[in-house]
Amino acid sequence: MRMLCASTLISEFFVVAFAGLVAMKSDDLSVTTVWTVCGAAMVLSVVLCGMLGRPGGVQLGWALQIGLIVSGFVVPAMFFLGVVFAGLWWASLHYGRKIDEAKARWAAQAQAEEAQAPAS
Repeated sequence: MRMLCASTLISEFFVVAFAGLVAMKSDDLSVTTVWTVCGAAMVLSVVLCGMLGRPGGVQLGWALQIGLIVSGFVVPAMFFLGVVFAGLWWASLHYGRKIDEAKARWAAQAQAEEAQAPAS
């Protein structure tokens, strides 16, 4: 699960960075506003990669995804990115847990087979 979630966060970092560069071209937004919103999201994405294994790491990931959606009130393109990455975050958690369960079953099965094998 952590690998999929970390991959989502790193891709989020790059996409938000590129979205910030595009949003800077808008006449409605100041450079400071764009980089405050995008910069905060980028920093949180990287920090969360290191926090995924800690208690509350997944919940903070959800907070980041909700924050991205809400930041759409400041930078409208962030609505779309926030929804897309919230979906990716959910998929990373859902399928990552399934992968972790399968890996644990395989490891337990291999350990059981190893224990049953006669010593040579």
